[in-house]
Amino acid sequence: MEFVELRNIHKVYELGEVTLPVLRGISFTVARGEFVALMGSSGSGKTTLMNILGCLDRPTSGEYLLDGRSMVALTPDDRAFLRSREIGFVFQNFNLLPRTSALENVVMPLTYAPGYLSENEGLTRGMELLQKVGLGDRLHHESSQLSGGQQQRVAIARALINRPSLLFADEPTGNLDSVTSVEVLEIFRKLNEEEGVSVIVVTHDEGVAAFADRIIRIRDGIIEADEIRSGWISQGADREDAKPADTAGEPGRARGLAVSGCMRMLKTALHGLRRNIMRGALTALG
Repeated sequence: MEFVELRNIHKVYELGEVTLPVLRGISFTVARGEFVALMGSSGSGKTTLMNILGCLDRPTSGEYLLDGRSMVALTPDDRAFLRSREIGFVFQNFNLLPRTSALENVVMPLTYAPGYLSENEGLTRGMELLQKVGLGDRLHHESSQLSGGQQQRVAIARALINRPSLLFADEPTGNLDSVTSVEVLEIFRKLNEEEGVSVIVVTHDEGVAAFADRIIRIRDGIIEADEIRSGWISQGADREDAKPADTAGEPGRARGLAVSGCMRMLKTALHGLRRNIMRGALTALG
């Protein structure tokens, strides 16, 4: 069974009286542990496709299976729950919280996955991940005190905090210089090879795509080419510790947060108020 399977995916946007087809019959599969690059120019539909694959959006028609389970029929709450447990995202603009330490940024997703890890377990894993991406000496540095490459490493660690089986990177080197870009891409390669994480990188850069085992080229909403690079072998298909994406028995847990999650959120809010006392006071007066 394929890990990711798309069957005749269409995505159409209705803009008033104008119908805009973005994806026009996309079909392909991705094996567990594969490193894939989705390539295309601006407007080709690659970001829309990533949003569907990452359960951030739904196709207009077609079928999307993740580890054998249909994603199209899931409710918004169930998709959110699945994203918090199975899928990680790394974006071009890092999206780190300002005036917040690297470690706090990394463990932030645990706020939305109550009961998954205790606070101490989360902090321990966060420190381990920052060590893995080479930031063991920057645990308590705020975002403004980190370089662009270091911020992207924090974003990668954050994406891995819940041990996702599928990791998306949307133009992850777009704001980085060439040397730092190679370092970041090597981290993706290492995660793929050593931990069996399936990685899908969305890019328009041939140099970035060259790090992948397979390149799927998209143009005008259709697949133009699907290139398997030499020597690829599934890194995760036979791993005993590979985590399935089956959450069929847990959809009810997506409805409402557990007490531990509420406590995490309250703690996060208090941290934010502490760092922005004047803004908080002005807001309260308003």
